[in-house]
Amino acid sequence: MASGTAHALPRPMRADARRNYERLLTEARRSFAEHGTDASLEDIARRAGVGIGTLYRHFPNRHALMNAVFQEALGSLIERSRELAEAEQPCGALVEWLGTLITHAGEYRGLSQALMSASHDKSSALSQCSVPMREAGGRLLARAQRAGHVRAEVSIDDLMQLTNAIALAAEQSPSDPHLADRLLKLTLTGLRP
Repeated sequence: MASGTAHALPRPMRADARRNYERLLTEARRSFAEHGTDASLEDIARRAGVGIGTLYRHFPNRHALMNAVFQEALGSLIERSRELAEAEQPCGALVEWLGTLITHAGEYRGLSQALMSASHDKSSALSQCSVPMREAGGRLLARAQRAGHVRAEVSIDDLMQLTNAIALAAEQSPSDPHLADRLLKLTLTGLRP
C-alpha cells in the first residue's frame, strides 16, 4: 500500500497546453531579443495568442519565464565547460568559457542585471540557471588554480559577478563591439599569481 506522503509525478501536459507553452517561449525569446528582459509580459502573451492568465499558469513570474527561455543557452554553456575541462591550457579554458558566458549574457538586454540580482537569491527561478553555471565554471576554475595559473583566493562567485558586470558594461556601449573582450582580458590579468 502506498504511503499518503509519496510525491506524485507531474502529469504530462495536454497537447493544447504544450502548444501554448511553446508559443509563449517562442514569443518570449523574440520579445527579449527585441526589447530586453523587461519586455511586456502582456505583449508576450498577446503575441503568443493566449491570455495573461495562461502565461502565469505556465510561468508564475518573469524570472520563471526567463529561466525557461535561457535553458538552451545554459545547456550549451555547460556542454562547453565539459569540452574545455580537458583542454591543454587550464587557464585558457577558463578564460574561453568566461568569454562564452559573457557572449550569452549579452544576447538579451537586461539578462546580466537580472542574473546579478538573482545570484544571491536562492528563491529566484533564475538560480536554476546560475547554480549549474557556477558548478561548471567552478570546475574550470579549480583546474586552473591547481595548475598554478589562477590565485587561490579567486572564487567562482567573483568570476560570475565579474562576467555579468562586463556583459552589462558592453550592453551599455553597443557602438563598441569589442568592449567585452577588452574588459575581460584587462580584468583577468589580475587573476594570475
